[in-house]
Amino acid sequence: MRVFLHQHARGADPARYLQLTLQPDLFGGWELLLESGPIGGRGQLRRELHLQEALALAAFEKARDAHLHRGYEVTYTSGDPPP
Repeated sequence: MRVFLHQHARGADPARYLQLTLQPDLFGGWELLLESGPIGGRGQLRRELHLQEALALAAFEKARDAHLHRGYEVTYTSGDPPP
């Protein structure tokens, strides 16, 4: 599952993006990738590992909702939530 969010430029601050990706890893756990930064600039990638699917999905939703409250807008979504 993947979601791409963006925030429009505000004053001197550049437009920003956030991409959240939730995927199973090779060892039966779940990996949450958080890629963020200014659009057109240098971004950063964080990785969170979760042993349980429910905890990974909760972390995904928490990160998404936190950024939506900060003024980010959903641009693209892909995939269904894990079964």
